[in-house]
Amino acid sequence: MRIYEPVNLAMPLAKRLGETIGERGDVPDGETVRGILKDLGLEEACLGRGVTVFRNRDVIALVLPQGDVLMVDIIPASGELSDALEVIAYRDRQLNAFIVEILPANDIEYEGNIGIEPIIIDAETLELESSPVLGHFEEDEKGPFLVIDRETYELWRESGTTDTCPVCGGELAWKGSEAYCRDCGYRVKVKYH
Repeated sequence: MRIYEPVNLAMPLAKRLGETIGERGDVPDGETVRGILKDLGLEEACLGRGVTVFRNRDVIALVLPQGDVLMVDIIPASGELSDALEVIAYRDRQLNAFIVEILPANDIEYEGNIGIEPIIIDAETLELESSPVLGHFEEDEKGPFLVIDRETYELWRESGTTDTCPVCGGELAWKGSEAYCRDCGYRVKVKYH
């Protein structure tokens, strides 16, 4: 799928970072993130002195790895900074957990973390301790939609927040295995295979 706006990149990137942390037990390095961004359809535009710039027609991503902290700033190519997002992965020593969050540049439009909850992974057991609603985006004749897998849906259902849009925090209306957000217009589909 084509990445139209920062959220189309941020959600699958955060999911992949969480999966990588769960497998390796460490914050991904810049090289790993470069591979993930290329897999997600971006091309490398610039590499130098700890910063890597990726882009496609609609978004620009700046990768800033710094030891136990990884930041990826995602900016619309149009320059609308209010739509920018930051994906941050780090180890919280006090919680003894790895955290992956998607933070909006515009706190007025979004209420906190994108994806409803941040990814929280226990640093000892590498077990997921939160219920993030993350996936990837696909497109059909009605436009782009967020695809989540069955396991993600089950965690989301158990958290009791399936009426909250994982993209904007708005209200979702469900019909079968598909929901529509009345605020941002994104749809969410659950894929069971």
